[in-house]
Amino acid sequence: MCILKKVKPYTMALAITGGLIAGSGILPGHNIILGTADFIAELFMRLLKLVSLPIIFLSIATTISGLEKYDDLKKTGSQVLGYTISTTVCAATIALLLFLIIDPANPNLVNLATETAPSEQGMRYIDYLLNVVPSNVIQAFADNNVIGTLLIAVGIGVSSLSLPGDKRQTLHQLFSSLYAAVFQVTEWILKLVPVAIWGFTAQFVQSVMSQSLQLDTLSLYLFCVVGANILQAIVVLPLLLKRKGLDPMVIFKKMLPALQVAFWSKSSSAALPVALKHLKCNTDIDHKVASISMPLCISINMNGCAAFILTTVFFVSKCHGIFFSAPEMLIWILISTLTAVGNAGVPMGCYFLSCALLSSMGVSLQIMGFILPFYVMIDMLESAINVWSDICVTLAVNADNEMAHDLEASEITA
Repeated sequence: MCILKKVKPYTMALAITGGLIAGSGILPGHNIILGTADFIAELFMRLLKLVSLPIIFLSIATTISGLEKYDDLKKTGSQVLGYTISTTVCAATIALLLFLIIDPANPNLVNLATETAPSEQGMRYIDYLLNVVPSNVIQAFADNNVIGTLLIAVGIGVSSLSLPGDKRQTLHQLFSSLYAAVFQVTEWILKLVPVAIWGFTAQFVQSVMSQSLQLDTLSLYLFCVVGANILQAIVVLPLLLKRKGLDPMVIFKKMLPALQVAFWSKSSSAALPVALKHLKCNTDIDHKVASISMPLCISINMNGCAAFILTTVFFVSKCHGIFFSAPEMLIWILISTLTAVGNAGVPMGCYFLSCALLSSMGVSLQIMGFILPFYVMIDMLESAINVWSDICVTLAVNADNEMAHDLEASEITA
């Protein structure tokens, strides 16, 4: 669920308009206004970094430890997880290929390219990879080690599934309560989004006027993000349906109301009741499968988020002169998949995760400020595609169950 849906559209419009005017320099006290914009932008980024790591850890630990409630249908849960991982990996891979083909990043985008030689940067990143496994839990948070934190969260979450029922439930409740508390703090911070957008827009305009920001480069980045999401929606997911003997266009038309809710609300959770209603009423799906698969997919199936994270991390990193080798790119497909799967109910989750990953690498987040005003629109598309993926995965799981049932019936008859 994204708190941005609570912000009125005219508020966003006013923030962007005000930022355009403030950054243009036509108002008196221009330097003071720009100084205020810089202060607000820096404050917002610090607050984001403050809650990013805890919310990433708790969202993943809560999601995994809570899988016990699907114990009565473990087969369905494992099928959902399998399809979720495979479709999310596809989304991240498409994003990587599109990024390599278009190559939108410019190391001089905001005149922030590091002066360190590429080989030295490479060595620093290799050292970072070698130290992703922390020696203790506190070190992971103190060093802002996002990947190390992810490993700890996954390890604790998975291990909790083997605990006795009462202990597993207690641990899940602990994670859920802590997550709810951090989530509330996050909501308070995100109430500053309109003000932050004003500050970032003012910075954006000032950078354009001073010719330190190249609009064509930023446009190519946005094309990569949107293009990767659209390819996932119109190629990968329809192919999954066709493999199961389903007509993608027929399914799309039947589920369009749910996709519209997801698009305009920027919330997969908000679209869940509508999606379940139309699945149960307009398709031949097993109601039990739909009731288990859709809520689980809403929590962990984030195709659009994986594409955004990978593209954004690569784009911002390369704009700062940081390059990745082929093996590192493959590792980042897995990182993007894992972080997207853990993005359960995080407001502005993709944006948070990207900031946290970049921050852990020591990369400046200034370009993320330029991306923020556009993210509001990207989030609408990603939410709709995430729900479309949830629907496709649920129907694929149902088709597998029907096939298994038919096979068992034929064996009994024989």
